[in-house]
Amino acid sequence: MKPDRRTFLAASGAALGFRAAASTGSAQASQEDAPQNRGAAPRPNRIAVSTYSFWQFRNKDLRGIETCIDLAAEMGFDGVEILHRQMEREDNDYLQRLKRRAFLLGLDLCGFSTHQTFLSPDRQVRQKNIDHTIRCIELAYALGIPTIRVNTGTWGTSRNFNELMKNKGIEPPLKGHTDEEAFPWVIDSLTACLRAAERCGVTMGLENHWGLGRTAQGVLRVVDGVKSQWLQVTLDTGNFLENMYAQIEMLAPRAVLVQAKTYHGGGTWYTLDIDYNRIATLLRKHRYQGYISLEFEGNENPRTGIPRSLTTLRRAFG
Repeated sequence: MKPDRRTFLAASGAALGFRAAASTGSAQASQEDAPQNRGAAPRPNRIAVSTYSFWQFRNKDLRGIETCIDLAAEMGFDGVEILHRQMEREDNDYLQRLKRRAFLLGLDLCGFSTHQTFLSPDRQVRQKNIDHTIRCIELAYALGIPTIRVNTGTWGTSRNFNELMKNKGIEPPLKGHTDEEAFPWVIDSLTACLRAAERCGVTMGLENHWGLGRTAQGVLRVVDGVKSQWLQVTLDTGNFLENMYAQIEMLAPRAVLVQAKTYHGGGTWYTLDIDYNRIATLLRKHRYQGYISLEFEGNENPRTGIPRSLTTLRRAFG
């Protein structure tokens, strides 16, 4: 039956209203950070393992990324996070072989952990680190990895990393400079990486990892300063040495990857008693549905300490 004019106009108005609402919603969503749009139904988090967990900068026989991927599959992980510094090659043939190997073993390559520092008054030094970060974004894209870990960096005034860790990540700025002065350096540098991140579809996650990112407040100051969905947070459970759970909760709404530390056999620099049931509850509260990536920092043999850690994380997050 042919509709009368009143019925037609009512239906047309409803359709136009729906289209306008959908358009507005789409525009708003494009401006909001992706983690704010969490799905409604909670589900178990998938568990990955960082290749760093095997290598730890000291186990030469476990440095090969291929070996780490094979062991991750054998142990029952869902994904692998690659430590960039652990890679011995960067040519495209190697990258595609890694991607294929993980795929055939049923593993996601879910994260790429990179290093950079923007805490330098020298503009050329900062540009070198911007170029490096863009290169890492492109490597992640070639590997099919959707997020990379980035850092603010450190001042480099500690004698070595062991001293930095002994001082809980606190170090004095370079003479004549301040932390306050350095925040714009970091914000501007990461902003310069946004175009590459958007082009490649790779989200940068600023980690609570010393420097200006030693506290949740510092991390959020940088992320809020950049104001882009392409810079969010990589949340490390083992890098808050004071008010751990309160600071974790501050970052949870912006997290795109969670790195979970364990210390079987005692930690290399310190050992934290982390309640993963509590953290799992906290992350569910903020509807975090992404990967939990194990960073094993214990002195136990990784071939036994890592499976034990997986059991802990499965119980908490499964």
